[in-house]
Amino acid sequence: MSHTMSHTTLPRTDLAGQAERTARTSTAPAARMTDSHPAAAPVLEPDPEPVPTPDPALATATDPGQLAIWPASTVPLPEDDLALGGVPLTELADRFGTPAYILDEDEVRSRCRTYLRAFPDADVYYAAKAFLCRAMAHWVAEEGLGLDVCSAGELELAVTTGFPPERIVLHGNAKSPADLRAALRLGVGRIVIDSTSEIARLAAAVPVGSRQKVLIRVVPGIAAGGHAKIRTGTDDQKFGLSLADGSAQHAVTRVLGQPRLELVGLHCHLGSQITAVKPYLSAVRRLVGLLARVHEQHGITLPELDLGGGHGVAYRPGEPALDIAGLATKIRAELAGGCAAAGLPVPRLAVEPGRAIAGPSGVVLYRVLAVKRTGAHTFVAVDGGMSDNPRPALYGVRYAPRLVGRRSAAATEPVTVVGRHCEAGDILASDVHLPGDIRPGDLLAVPVAGAYHLSMASGYNLVGRPPVVAVTSGHARLLVRRESLADIQERDIGL
Repeated sequence: MSHTMSHTTLPRTDLAGQAERTARTSTAPAARMTDSHPAAAPVLEPDPEPVPTPDPALATATDPGQLAIWPASTVPLPEDDLALGGVPLTELADRFGTPAYILDEDEVRSRCRTYLRAFPDADVYYAAKAFLCRAMAHWVAEEGLGLDVCSAGELELAVTTGFPPERIVLHGNAKSPADLRAALRLGVGRIVIDSTSEIARLAAAVPVGSRQKVLIRVVPGIAAGGHAKIRTGTDDQKFGLSLADGSAQHAVTRVLGQPRLELVGLHCHLGSQITAVKPYLSAVRRLVGLLARVHEQHGITLPELDLGGGHGVAYRPGEPALDIAGLATKIRAELAGGCAAAGLPVPRLAVEPGRAIAGPSGVVLYRVLAVKRTGAHTFVAVDGGMSDNPRPALYGVRYAPRLVGRRSAAATEPVTVVGRHCEAGDILASDVHLPGDIRPGDLLAVPVAGAYHLSMASGYNLVGRPPVVAVTSGHARLLVRRESLADIQERDIGL
């Protein structure tokens, strides 16, 4: 794999500056990190306090700042409709039905370019687990990013779309034999070693006379992320090899003993929805320490350092988001200083954003099916739910749904937006303010819905997964069709 990716520039309007308006960060003070030794106890970096993120260029006079988390192409229309990519949301709902995911192609491309500008001398891999379809793989490839995949399915879809396999990294804490066979057959650029048991298995699968480039995923003992279930930089979860107990160093020794494996660097992923820079700087310090020990013990200099992703975004107005430009500047400075002190050359840096590219680029549309007032609670039930977005049930994520396509003079009231599924926990948004006259047939739009929604969708209650529609320059096109009852029945072949 070449260290330099081809950054193709297309004749499109660069919206990165507008997209960056939605990626504001808090300046609230954070707890001091402790990095005196790589084996130190996990350090919990508290998320900064939310700060207002008004966006006068997009806000309406009656709704200040509410569109700050929407794609930069969002434009208010009469009757409280919104246009995304030049297409009214009501038109999209009528044409494609609901639920439906709308993906702003220009926002995706703009966010890719924002990363390339922030990390000009690094490899940027889009994390396919956030959301992947053929069009998404195509956009990412055209913008010059690599791809981070976690299965043979993601890998095969990307490569058959034309994505260069040498620009792909394969992850996974429990890669199946099929995953490894596909990676070797298709020629992926990197495979990330996640456990010592994987080393011999992978080496045995590499064809005679060839070598596979690998990275070792290191657990640095740093707790960061928006929820305990998505913090992966500590020793109490399933990913990676620990610095604290020596597993990472042992893995280095074992990989170096395999002639069919070429160890090219270290990898680390702290978690997801991280909005502070300090955890990444702490990880750099600890990983540079390991690079130094590898050089001292084995006499080799590893040329690559992959810091993963997990870059947080704002799901509701006023929430913080990770400052990508600031992150890049501080990481480069920390890495250069640490390597200079250790007498090492600066390794090639890599990052793996997923949510920060796909999340704010997507909007999901729902129709209200029922409104139920029970005591002091109002429940607004829609035609989707946890089958197309399990994140609120899994992590307690909070969203900001909006009524579109109908102007209401009613005062807003706190409501709970719920799904149609047979679970009390099927809640899409709790304690949100919608007009008091909300009624069946109304259209709700939920921003920041492009990541970890459809990619985590299930077949619960056999309702079928929603379609994905791309918008750009006033045009809409179907990327992924709605899953039909016929699709579901065709898989059921037994009786």
